[in-house]
Amino acid sequence: MTQAEKKGPAKRGVLAGFGWTSLRLRLVVVFGLVALTAAVSASGIAYWLNREAVLTRTQDAALGDFRQEMQNRAASLPARPTQSELQTTAEQMASGSAGYSVVLLGKREAGKPIVGASNPDVFTLDDVPKALRDAVNEPQPVTAGNAYPYHLFWLRTQRGNTPYLVGGTRIIGGGPTGYMFKSLDQERADLNSLAWSLGIATALALVGSALIAQAAATTVLRPVRRLGEAARQLGEGKLDTRLNVSGTDELAELSRTFNRAAESLEKKVADMSAREESSRRFVADMSHELRTPLTALTAVTEVLEDEQESLDPMIAPAVALVVSETRRLNDLVENLMEVTRFDAGTARLVLDDVDVADQVTACIDARAWLDAVELDAERGIVARLDPRRLDVILANLIGNALKHGGSPVRVAVRTEDDELVIEVRDHGPGIPEDVLPHVFDRFYKASASRPRSEGSGLGLSIAMENALIHGGSISAANTTDGDGGAVFVLRLPRDASDITPADANGGEGAGEAQ
Repeated sequence: MTQAEKKGPAKRGVLAGFGWTSLRLRLVVVFGLVALTAAVSASGIAYWLNREAVLTRTQDAALGDFRQEMQNRAASLPARPTQSELQTTAEQMASGSAGYSVVLLGKREAGKPIVGASNPDVFTLDDVPKALRDAVNEPQPVTAGNAYPYHLFWLRTQRGNTPYLVGGTRIIGGGPTGYMFKSLDQERADLNSLAWSLGIATALALVGSALIAQAAATTVLRPVRRLGEAARQLGEGKLDTRLNVSGTDELAELSRTFNRAAESLEKKVADMSAREESSRRFVADMSHELRTPLTALTAVTEVLEDEQESLDPMIAPAVALVVSETRRLNDLVENLMEVTRFDAGTARLVLDDVDVADQVTACIDARAWLDAVELDAERGIVARLDPRRLDVILANLIGNALKHGGSPVRVAVRTEDDELVIEVRDHGPGIPEDVLPHVFDRFYKASASRPRSEGSGLGLSIAMENALIHGGSISAANTTDGDGGAVFVLRLPRDASDITPADANGGEGAGEAQ
């Protein structure tokens, strides 16, 4: 493996940790959202408080100065001031440090208004909102709670992109009316700088929260990752996997629970393996022990079968029953020994180049099924398989079709890419839907009311085991073309040498058609 290949899985693991469903990303997002909410809330409140403080301070200072100037200068003007007097007084009022423009409004002898502006290019009477002029000129009732008929009114307005403060009042007793106009552009610039500062602080808080979240996620996810790795190893069969536990938090308790579960699982699996090994050994020993008496019984039954025609008619049926049951028992023992070899993992393939058409023909001919089976197979289809095990598979599939299906049974052989496909079809009633999932189970019989039959219930399971050891499979289904019947499809690789060593030793014994 190259260095780049070694880095590949690690890189994928890191990237996988930042997937949309990863806990790490969710922790970072939650931390970020909480920090963002807190920072935006704090910044918004700070900005609003500072804004009100800045504007209120500027506003109070300007309005207080304007009120004082109105009392000191405008109030000293005559009842009918000239335009020059108003102009001079307005300029004097605007020359202070408050930095606002002034417009003074008086009346001529004829009752017509006269206006004096400190800076007509900046502020004139037309710049005063009508609502403010109405409020300034509207006398208020003098009551115990209101000692003066006229008050100082103000509002904030905007001309172009610049905010302004506009205020106005009038002198009680017939003096002039005065309006002030102050730019708040400097305050706006200060508030914009504050907003930028708070925005930068919010961004830094967000970045800091992401870093803190990353560190917290690493701290939290490290034991979770170890737990996941341990669970994966446990799933792969490494039952001695344990976690090092330290601390008293919830993750430590989870690790202790995992260790207890792994220990219990290891013990149960060991017990089950021991029982399974004992059962397998018992079946194997029993099968071997039965072979000796069965050999003797088989020899005796062959003699009895040869002499069956000369026996007493009352004894002949019993002899026929003994012969058939002895053969059935012999087949059962052979099948049990075959199953035991599969379970123990000792079954091996002895591979050879096989002409499949000849092999199928030989299987059918050896069991005298030529009249009941139709064969559709071209000669010359060669596959590298174990011929004995292929014979076992074919014998079980064809025998099962003849026994439980209906004639004629059709066997078709074809190839698909690198696969050998053998299809065995009958024309019987088919397989019930509730039976289909279990046809390859050991000792399974479709009718529970007929537990005793000529078959052992092992034939199809042995056929499946022989297909699997080749790297193939067998499927069972009912036909859908209207003719009825069941179809078994055997798929085997045309060259099984890639599955198992070509010089492997084969086990003895073969399952017969069930």
